[in-house]
Amino acid sequence: MRRGGAWAVALVSMVLGVMLAVQIKVQHDIRGPLTFGRSEEISVMLQQTENERNLLRQEVATLREQLTKAAEGQQSAQALQDALLRSEMMAGATAVKGPGVKLVLDDSKTPRQQGEDPNLFVLHDDDLLKVVNELRAAGAEAVSINGQRLVARSEIRCAGPTISINNTRTAPPVEILAIGDPATLESALRMRGGVLDQLGFWKIDIKLSKVQELTIPAYNGPLQFVYAKPAKGGEPK
Repeated sequence: MRRGGAWAVALVSMVLGVMLAVQIKVQHDIRGPLTFGRSEEISVMLQQTENERNLLRQEVATLREQLTKAAEGQQSAQALQDALLRSEMMAGATAVKGPGVKLVLDDSKTPRQQGEDPNLFVLHDDDLLKVVNELRAAGAEAVSINGQRLVARSEIRCAGPTISINNTRTAPPVEILAIGDPATLESALRMRGGVLDQLGFWKIDIKLSKVQELTIPAYNGPLQFVYAKPAKGGEPK
């Protein structure tokens, strides 16, 4: 038994020794060439990564530049759009809304005495001109009469039994809308000795109210200029 056990131990030891030797050789064979190859591979991958990183940096720089230009372009476009909107509002080419006053005027319904001039008790074009002038002097930013937006080229004139505004005939009752500070506009119209006082003297029917928000339509007439041209540099000569 002792002799058999010794042989078994020797055999196992031999087998283990052979296995250990094989393993060491295999590890040596594996580690040697793979370490060098891996190093080459890593070096190549590192170079590729650096190249990709440089390309991405260039792409990011390009995108940032495009973004900056786009933002500048958007700002310029927005500035042009704002300027265009202001010009349209100044020209009356767009409808506007805001607080203001509503004034309705109508011919006098008071029975006239014998011998009184009936023309004194009806609304005339110069009455409307006085009202509009008073509103504009009080800061009205937009004015309309019976739906006709008043602009720089608007006329208010007598046309027989009617009144012509923007070459459109209208007749009392007349509704005048004005956008501006309601209190200031109302005070200007109700000023003692002012235009409404004068109209009230002739019993012209007057209804004036402040409005929180009203809408004034756009001017619908022609806006082309035939003779007027922009002066050089915008300076008057």
